[in-house]
Amino acid sequence: MKKSWAKSTSAMIFYILKLVALVFAFLFVTKMGPAAIHEKNMLPLIWNSILVSVATIVPIGSIFLGFITEFGLMEFIGVYMEKIMRPIWRTPGRSAVDAVASFVGSYSLALLITNRVYQEKRYTTKEAAIIATGFSTVSATFMIIVAKTLGIMDRWVFYFILTAVVTFVVTAITTHIYPLSKKPDTYIDGSPAVKEEQKPITFSRAMGEAMDVFHQSPSVGKVMMNNFIDGFKMALNIAPSLLGVGMLGLLIARYTPIFDIIGYIFVPFTYLTMTPEPFLTAQALATSIAEMLLPAAFVVDAPLMTRMLVAVVSVSEILFFSASIPCMMATDIPLTMKDYIILWVERVILSILVTAPILLILL
Repeated sequence: MKKSWAKSTSAMIFYILKLVALVFAFLFVTKMGPAAIHEKNMLPLIWNSILVSVATIVPIGSIFLGFITEFGLMEFIGVYMEKIMRPIWRTPGRSAVDAVASFVGSYSLALLITNRVYQEKRYTTKEAAIIATGFSTVSATFMIIVAKTLGIMDRWVFYFILTAVVTFVVTAITTHIYPLSKKPDTYIDGSPAVKEEQKPITFSRAMGEAMDVFHQSPSVGKVMMNNFIDGFKMALNIAPSLLGVGMLGLLIARYTPIFDIIGYIFVPFTYLTMTPEPFLTAQALATSIAEMLLPAAFVVDAPLMTRMLVAVVSVSEILFFSASIPCMMATDIPLTMKDYIILWVERVILSILVTAPILLILL
């Protein structure tokens, strides 16, 4: 009715994909259609493991989002983190909260935080794009699923720490190269960025900045209601995209050679880093753009280094069509499909180059 589907080519494509999602939803509810799409790693995987959890956690989690974004917590932590976040990741100190929210919580909630702060002109377009594509990865819960699938739970602590390190190192690199380096350093309304003043880091300053935000905040009830409405709208926007894009990605991965072809992009890097079974590894990592859990299925019986590499890169690459990309497209952050594809290729390549040498030394 609002004609928002006609505002760009990407919007029109995702509108069509949402209509396709209606078909998949009907098939899931009625148990009709080809038996192949009802296999546990196809439509039930997208519906039960991704669609339901994201569509539920976003509106429910958004109710409590205000306690992170509206009452001074981000400003308090931001004072202590600004001298780390700004030079390395080119983002404000408060963005550290986003990074933690993804790893211990949910990328969907982290994106909701990012979008809310971006709307309030506390992140610039460049900062919001860096945070969304650099920190909004899957939570520890999803990492456990990957680790169990690949039989590396006995190395869980090593896997978790390594994944966090690789993710943040790769993000530090991608912030300085195209396309993120070319994003405008302006706020959502086009006004120029205002950088933090370089003041001494003290508890009294952190408390003062937090209290300034607290005193300007609306009532708790109003904040919770506004956030719930935003979260509910976002969930309605995300859910069909997750289903349509996710299912088509899984079908393409299973029944076409497209990801085999894409895998050739990464073969030189898996060979260069002396990864066991380099072609298999590259082929598996190529499927990560469809769904981050897919690569694990390809290397279940591979050597330990291959399994560990795939487990780490599946998380550190961040961008995949079954969930994170549709979530990002539901925000106000101006990222294009070209940006997502380029960033995904960059993050996979950089993740291989960072992770493999560490594994060669420590495994």
